[in-house]
Amino acid sequence: MKTKQTFRIAALVAGLILINLLSYRFFIRLDFTADKIYTLSSATKNILKELPENVSVTAYFTKELPPDIMNMRKDFRDLLVEYYQRSKGKLLFEFIDPSASTLDEETAARSGIQPLVANIRDKDQMKQQKIYLGVIVKCGEQTDVIPFITPGAGMEHALSASIKKVTQKTKQTLGFTTGHGESAPDAFPQLMQSLQVMYDAQNVVLSDSLLAANSISTLIIAAPTDSFSDPELASLERFYRNGGNLILALNRVNGDFSTLNGSVIQTGLEPWLKNKGIILKEEFVIDAACSNIGITQQQGGFNFTSQVPFPYFPDIRSFEKHPVTASLESVVFQFTSPVLFTKNTEADFIPLLKSSDKSGIQKAPLTIDINREWSQTDFTEKDFILGGILEPLQSTGKTGKIIVFSDGDFFVNGRGQDAHEVQPDNINLIMNAVDYLTDQSGLMELRTKEVTSRPLDELDDSRKAAIKYTNFLLPVILALAFGIYRYQRNRMIRAQRMEKTAIVTK
Repeated sequence: MKTKQTFRIAALVAGLILINLLSYRFFIRLDFTADKIYTLSSATKNILKELPENVSVTAYFTKELPPDIMNMRKDFRDLLVEYYQRSKGKLLFEFIDPSASTLDEETAARSGIQPLVANIRDKDQMKQQKIYLGVIVKCGEQTDVIPFITPGAGMEHALSASIKKVTQKTKQTLGFTTGHGESAPDAFPQLMQSLQVMYDAQNVVLSDSLLAANSISTLIIAAPTDSFSDPELASLERFYRNGGNLILALNRVNGDFSTLNGSVIQTGLEPWLKNKGIILKEEFVIDAACSNIGITQQQGGFNFTSQVPFPYFPDIRSFEKHPVTASLESVVFQFTSPVLFTKNTEADFIPLLKSSDKSGIQKAPLTIDINREWSQTDFTEKDFILGGILEPLQSTGKTGKIIVFSDGDFFVNGRGQDAHEVQPDNINLIMNAVDYLTDQSGLMELRTKEVTSRPLDELDDSRKAAIKYTNFLLPVILALAFGIYRYQRNRMIRAQRMEKTAIVTK
């Protein structure tokens, strides 16, 4: 009996050693996350499969990292090992700790990687430490720098996009129309930073010769304020009929905080869109699910700013299941209007995003009352379409696609003192739209491949209590159940032994 038990233990130890040895040669990760954030996407697999030549990745990571960041270093190394295997050895990588060598630190700085300063606790004292979390990707003469690797599923997108950038030979061209008061590219640097990975962006005028000369596949019209002429509309129509794709981010209504007036904007695109069955109404959408704005108030001789809900800025969380809106959680529009689709025998219209089930409309023009106290009676309607895509029917042949958003500024950062950070999903939405119309590599799948946010403060009290007590009691119940099972099992074994003993005695 003792020999058999010893043999089992030896076999178990030998099995563990064998598994450990095999793990060094064959890297395998089991992904049990709901969002599959540790599973390589098909886009990454295709990029690695089609590498034209060797790619080198140099990770400038500090070796002695704070505990909460150390796991990220391990995750990134595991990701690189999987990239190495998927590329069949064409992707090579190394880790360098710049903190250990002045020469390496200077090399990292010359490459565009700067250290971050982190507060860490050492022997009950807080101190600041320089840490490096940057990456350099090279292929031939092409080099791309990732100054800072963010934790989570964003690592895969950053790395795959960088590899794609240094290995692709040519970039597709995007056009941004000018001459009608549109937002210029320098007003949305966040978007431009994302676009430059895969595309060349150019300012264009609406003339047939220029559109053809630049081989523009997707044309973006962002927040125009002036009218389009008939020749320009004719050129736009020919571009669309010849298979050109369009992204129209249009302000049909406008809210001015300086005058507190809400007005209608006419650009001449309205009748052109109406002929295709798309109507942007001269109304403001208000939504109980909204973003906040800061209001300066005075009390007791002091000025202070308080954040108040502003229904003219809908916080959109209702998305159609479509590649353009895949994995989006929250997009904020400002002064938006409803989009209607009447009829088009040549194309089908797919709504992409909608207001909440507590929405309403206000006809323009109007006066904006920032201090208004809103009530439930203001939000008696629901599901206003705020953006959609016009897809040609297969029988129409070469016609392009049109994506329309009823807010022209949702990806605009602004300039000077008006500049502000745009929330990530706003950028993801416009980038997904560009990728869907222009790029077939599948990188859009990676951009929104993140851990889904499930904040507890959005749950009601009963569900919170259920989760709390489940987390507390479930381990105790499992431990008790296992103890009872072991007790019953040992009791049965003792009973069987007593029976055998009694039989032998007889």
